Amino acid sequence: MNYKGYLIDLDGTIFRGNELIDGAKEFIDYLIERNYPYLFITNNATYTIEMILKKLNGLGIKADEENILTSAMATAQYIKEKNKQAHCYVIGETGLIHALENEDLIVTDVNCDYVIVGLDRKVTYDKLAKACLLVRDGAQFILTNKDAAIPTEIGLLPGNGSIGAVISYSTGVEPVCIGKPESIIMEEAIKKIGISNKELLMIGDNYHTDIQAGINAQIDTLMVLTGYSTKEDLQVVEVQPTYVMEDLKSWLFEKA
Repeated sequence: MNYKGYLIDLDGTIFRGNELIDGAKEFIDYLIERNYPYLFITNNATYTIEMILKKLNGLGIKADEENILTSAMATAQYIKEKNKQAHCYVIGETGLIHALENEDLIVTDVNCDYVIVGLDRKVTYDKLAKACLLVRDGAQFILTNKDAAIPTEIGLLPGNGSIGAVISYSTGVEPVCIGKPESIIMEEAIKKIGISNKELLMIGDNYHTDIQAGINAQIDTLMVLTGYSTKEDLQVVEVQPTYVMEDLKSWLFEKA
């Protein structure tokens, strides 16, 4: 249990909608007091860094820009490495658009090299239709993440994977996925935090994204039962998390 750094999910692990999850603040304070590096790694592409920091700080969680990695940021970096002048059609919100523009990529709906889909809570049939036409015309289909659902204070709501499934089903084209559990975002996270995978702990509430991401990257995992996945879900998976705890406060008690 002596890890040198921590990769931590946000939705369902630190907060649920606009509610702070019990024990989250105490856990981050514990890391800060002991100078443990930590990186919040979220599949939610709607957030800009500024939005995340405002939300975290408003909930009493201490964080700076260096503590944040979103699937939108990882997506923008991935595309820039492929094509520095890429034209991108985007279904998504502010966080995704800002991340692409911050890498000097062109957000447009003509002559598109990529169709990029992130969570869009105002998605329309017309947006989906345009995306399908562009994919059929040869644009590469990229999904920031394939979360089926996202935990909120009112329950589980449709996630980005549900939106992407419409385009994939219509076109027959499977997207390149950037976010957890894929290797693209995890490689970026390990590089950003600067600690080897054997000395990291991946923490999250969703077995199929957070925990599977850690397993795929050969990182020990802690699943907290505060969001998406349940103990019952673990009965049908082949590879178990390294640890399972009710919440982050339980982990602190275990460490004490």
